[in-house]
Amino acid sequence: MRSNVVALLSGTLFGLGLAVSHMINPAKVLAFLDVAGHWDPSLALVMGSALVVMAPTWHWQRRRSNGPAGGISRNDLNHIDASLVIGAALFGVGWGLVGYCPGPAISALALLSPKPLIFVAAMIAGMAIHERRPGKKSNGVATTETGMKQGENPVGQ
Repeated sequence: MRSNVVALLSGTLFGLGLAVSHMINPAKVLAFLDVAGHWDPSLALVMGSALVVMAPTWHWQRRRSNGPAGGISRNDLNHIDASLVIGAALFGVGWGLVGYCPGPAISALALLSPKPLIFVAAMIAGMAIHERRPGKKSNGVATTETGMKQGENPVGQ
């Protein structure tokens, strides 16, 4: 129960920060990304502030857990494959086209505007498609069409 309350308060504070910094405004985000045009560098301060807060937090968590935060193995941190590169490219293209990324889009739902609603619906649909694709890797292990890990015995022996 306590962790749920902390998560709710953290998420609310994060969403409020996104709103105050105008990261939920796609026009502001697109102006930040338009370095060749009318560039608005103000969101760089928001990102820098996030790094100032998160860097010591990650360091503290890493020391506390004797490893990377969140149970991520060092191999996961160094593994770059086609799925990662394609996913990062799609994220960047989507962000550049519409001015939303997941956090600000979810926060922008509070504005009751159709644009973030459409974006979030498309994002959820994309996640659902990803979860159902054949050969999806779970913890770095490819699965078969039946969802079994490759090389796994269906009888369990």
